[in-house]
Amino acid sequence: MKLRRRVFIIQPVTLLFGSAALLAVGCASAQPSYTVSQEQLQKAIAQRFPLRFPAGGLFDLNVQSPQLRLLPAQNRLGADMVVDATGPLLRGGYAGTFDVDFALRYEASDQTIRAHQLKVNTLHMTGLPPGPAALIEAYAPALARQTLLEVTVHRLRQQDLALADTMGLEPSTITVTDKGLAIGFVNKAVRP
Repeated sequence: MKLRRRVFIIQPVTLLFGSAALLAVGCASAQPSYTVSQEQLQKAIAQRFPLRFPAGGLFDLNVQSPQLRLLPAQNRLGADMVVDATGPLLRGGYAGTFDVDFALRYEASDQTIRAHQLKVNTLHMTGLPPGPAALIEAYAPALARQTLLEVTVHRLRQQDLALADTMGLEPSTITVTDKGLAIGFVNKAVRP
């Protein structure tokens, strides 16, 4: 009879410790993540526009707020912008579109996600004569760098990072998904 009681006592204790061990393993492997929706990205970047870029008194380019595209296959964001060109060289105004894409990086100093590795895909101005069109196309990469390179597309707040910080983690990877950005975390580097 005493043997049976021990078996019954040992089994619940074993079950309790086994469950606790599984829970601990599950919690240890689960790391916080942070997501940023496409709408949040669009709202953040729209705050910087419209922008005007004078080109040496020859013409001005006015860039409207970009329409962002998620490019998960390339892990990049794309941006389509409406561009208006006016000025003495052009003798009137011309409208066009500007298409770029870029990668993202995390800047720890101010907890921002920024555009980098900018690639100009196309600049198309409707009805623009060949001479001024060539000049504007030559100016396009510089315009793109001024417009979007290192621009902040999102700023993480202290409350966004609170859980990760208590776990000794910091943002590391940024993955573009069909719905927005997924930010992964890694252990903070040991600083001397």
